[in-house]
Amino acid sequence: LMPAILTWEIFLKDQGRSPHTIKAFMGDLNLLASFLPPDKTLGSITTQDLNHFLQWLEKGRGVPCSPKSLARRITSIKAFFRWLQRSGVLLNDPALRVIQQSVISPLPEVLTPEEVDAVLEVARTWRTRSKPDARPYTLVKLLLETAIKKSECLAITRNHIDPEGKEGPVLYVRYASPSNRYKERNLPLSSEWIEAYQEYLAQYQPAEHIFPWSPRRLEYILEDLSEAAGISKHLSFDMCRWTSALMDWKNGVEGDQIRQKLGVSKIQWREISMKLRQLAEQGG
Repeated sequence: LMPAILTWEIFLKDQGRSPHTIKAFMGDLNLLASFLPPDKTLGSITTQDLNHFLQWLEKGRGVPCSPKSLARRITSIKAFFRWLQRSGVLLNDPALRVIQQSVISPLPEVLTPEEVDAVLEVARTWRTRSKPDARPYTLVKLLLETAIKKSECLAITRNHIDPEGKEGPVLYVRYASPSNRYKERNLPLSSEWIEAYQEYLAQYQPAEHIFPWSPRRLEYILEDLSEAAGISKHLSFDMCRWTSALMDWKNGVEGDQIRQKLGVSKIQWREISMKLRQLAEQGG
């Protein structure tokens, strides 16, 4: 089992999977290896063995296993044995009949329309004070317009922004890894944002990446904005992303268009759309 786990780790790295994902998968499978008898061969592992392992995680290990952690561990096992079967190592997949447990996480926190206006107003004010700073507005306005993730924001370079696209200003979201190419997309930008962006370039003159700071530094900027706007919520990249998607949802934007804007799969969209519907119904 262990040589197969190590080989799968190499395969995942070659596929460009996230280091965090690989670390989680390896941790889950190392637990499985520690549970099974040392002389257990790959071909002798059964569905019953895997179910016993999951029951042990829930009730016999003596360490809390949340529903979310259990669901991820089932995903790890299924992905591993599916790979073994497709690679010809195993004739049959013992994890095929293991029941997947999906867990829906709590509803995300979002900004109300009034809070969005308050945050943007503060950011505009900072652009015109005695020592003008266009960075906060450039950052938060971009997040609210495009709903990009933190990692995508940090990866933006100057050539990813075209202020004079054929159909208006556009942001090109690009990925270096081929396995993430399906997430690539072109997102429209407003003329208001382009104006602030030009001010920002003149003030900070970034050489390559638009926001050449650590993720934590950018998070502090968002938190400063929410505090200055008198909002008790801690403004974050994720909150901006959900707020942007919810604004589109309320404005009647077609679901598949929002999905493509977010860069998520149709499977991921099922849960996201359900949450957006709930948030809209709650008046979020």
